[in-house]
Amino acid sequence: MTIRLYDTSARQIRDFTPLRQGCVSIYLCGATVQAAPHIGHIRSGLNFDIMRRWFEYRGLDVTFIRNVTDIDDKIIAKSAEQGRPWWAIGYENERAFSDGYRALGCLPPTYEPRATGHITEMVEMMRGLIERGHAYEADGNVYFSVTSFPDYLQLSNQELDNLLQPSGDGETGKRDPRDFAMWKAAKPGEPSWETPWGRGRPGWHLECSAMAHKYLGPAFDIHGGGLDLIFPHHENEIAQAKAYGDEFARYWVHNAWVTMSGEKMSKSLGNSVLVSEMVKRWRPIVLRYYLGTPHYRSMIEYSEEALREAESAFARIEGFVQRVVEKAGGVVEPAAEVPPAFAEAMDDDLGVPQALAVVHTAVRQGNSALAADDKEEAVARLAEVRAMLGVLGLDPLDPHWAGDGVRGDDLHGVVDTLVRMVLDQREAARARKDWPTADAIRDQLNQSGLVIEDSPQGPRWSLGPR
Repeated sequence: MTIRLYDTSARQIRDFTPLRQGCVSIYLCGATVQAAPHIGHIRSGLNFDIMRRWFEYRGLDVTFIRNVTDIDDKIIAKSAEQGRPWWAIGYENERAFSDGYRALGCLPPTYEPRATGHITEMVEMMRGLIERGHAYEADGNVYFSVTSFPDYLQLSNQELDNLLQPSGDGETGKRDPRDFAMWKAAKPGEPSWETPWGRGRPGWHLECSAMAHKYLGPAFDIHGGGLDLIFPHHENEIAQAKAYGDEFARYWVHNAWVTMSGEKMSKSLGNSVLVSEMVKRWRPIVLRYYLGTPHYRSMIEYSEEALREAESAFARIEGFVQRVVEKAGGVVEPAAEVPPAFAEAMDDDLGVPQALAVVHTAVRQGNSALAADDKEEAVARLAEVRAMLGVLGLDPLDPHWAGDGVRGDDLHGVVDTLVRMVLDQREAARARKDWPTADAIRDQLNQSGLVIEDSPQGPRWSLGPR
């Protein structure tokens, strides 16, 4: 068994060899909580949730850190705009992110540290960098000197002479305009913490370097995040950590974006699709299928049509699961191992699209077995399907998705009773061979968005694709 991952720093797929045998350490850049999450934000967490699940399936013990950036320029700006405390805005949106991750079936991280809870570690790192000549204080700010670190920009493959470093207000006293802020001097009315260089607040990049060091040590396996974080965030993380003396991350893995009209989904563009709204319109398990089944390095162009296609594709899987469970007269447990073709696809840089093709093949084989009344074969295929779906977090029989089978769970019992009454009328018409009436009832139910399927156990209904 060899898992391979595309390493951004090497610009190629590499065999994955963990630092410690049998263990994997992952640091994922999580939410900056200035606003509620859109589906592009949650895609990153979902992609790395699948990575984690695959490592665990392969028998590895995973330590998964996903941080929360709860203080930055945007949060402070929102606080001023809304006249609310910065921490209230941060906590409200942190809860929204947690709700979004949970709704789409992401396992909770091993630890989820907040930036503001690690000021001490940041001060310690800055002190060490100043002592080593890699950082300096100016006007209450602390800057990293990029020319002091020869390997700067290797991740993003840029030329230092052409570098344009993003800068914020109040970043005065730089020795070189390309230097970046690790600590920002306090402004009147802004949140601040005491340091040897005066009161201020952390820069974005410093937060992750310090938290990764605290929770994973000087060296760890995988650092993840979206493509947009390669520069400046991840590049600056590397400079700080390695200049401090850490080996830092050995593999860099980046997921692609969700786009709309070819543009990255973002709050600033006003084209974001909030998770809290999406889960009202689409079943969360369908959203997970839509966001999680493309390859993590492939862009997803958002459209309603693409979501409907995902809904239909998952409905075929779910329908097979339900039919075999009914045929078996009870729950079929997942197989102990996934099929070799599925494992081969997942080992090859988390090839979820190829792995999903194995799922659909097993579903087709299982449906053929059902049509041939081969219960044993159908059950065997379902056991394989459940094992594969479990790795992807898409097993509809998993307790997490209980009640997710129908939109509007609170009304499910009421709707079921009403539909059963209509189906009883249809059965009565069929019994007296009144086929026009039976067909008319079925057609009317279909027009209402219900799919009626006749089975040996009697008719059953489900919501069809919209």
